[in-house]
Amino acid sequence: MSILKSDKMIQRIQSLYLFLSTILSFWFLNGLILNFENKAGTLIKITFTGVMKSTEGQGYELVERLFPLSALLILIPLLSLITILFFKKRRVQMSITRILTGLVICLLIASVYYSFKIIAEYNAIIVPGIKMVLPFLVLILVLLAQRGIRRDDELVKSFDRLR
Repeated sequence: MSILKSDKMIQRIQSLYLFLSTILSFWFLNGLILNFENKAGTLIKITFTGVMKSTEGQGYELVERLFPLSALLILIPLLSLITILFFKKRRVQMSITRILTGLVICLLIASVYYSFKIIAEYNAIIVPGIKMVLPFLVLILVLLAQRGIRRDDELVKSFDRLR
């Protein structure tokens, strides 16, 4: 009986962490990711679709598509959501969270790379915003979820040893 209760108690906190990482990751799919401004007052922004540059009276024009960044921005929330659905299979969940951690790190590296590329190409400076911090928060949440899954796996193993 106590094993059943503990089995139901398992997966709560990591599911919350994964759910929060999913929500924060979906936030990237709409709107800008990073915002830049050069000395001439031209605004450049990285969005889901690519690099957008402001034009006089025209709004924004697409300058460059960023397929690797777009792929990462789609994969991260999907994998995070899929990981929640595998709550009964801790081993699979651990594997997916490892992959998810790698993808979030790739997102951080790609964001830094494209930021330096835009800064060098357009002689721009980055405009601070909340979305600059979100990839780090997603990484922290995924790592916390991974730690919670590992703890639950150890707890279940210890119950099996007691039987």
